[in-house]
Amino acid sequence: MKIEIYSKDNCSFCDKAIYKAQAMIQENDEYTYKVFKLGIDFDRDTLLKWFPSAKTFPQIKIDGQSIGGWNEFERF
Repeated sequence: MKIEIYSKDNCSFCDKAIYKAQAMIQENDEYTYKVFKLGIDFDRDTLLKWFPSAKTFPQIKIDGQSIGGWNEFERF
């Protein structure tokens, strides 16, 4: 499973998603994750192109498919 987390600084939900991804890869070495940061890896316009319905951070993709944000990822 490939996890991509699109995050921003000072975001507690982004931090939770990163910690969860780290825990997941410790349990299963087939999992990977990468964190992308607003202002470094993408800007707001790009985020809205990639995630047109995004209203919050983080936005998360699993295996290339957008799953939503922290609430959806928490259920994984």
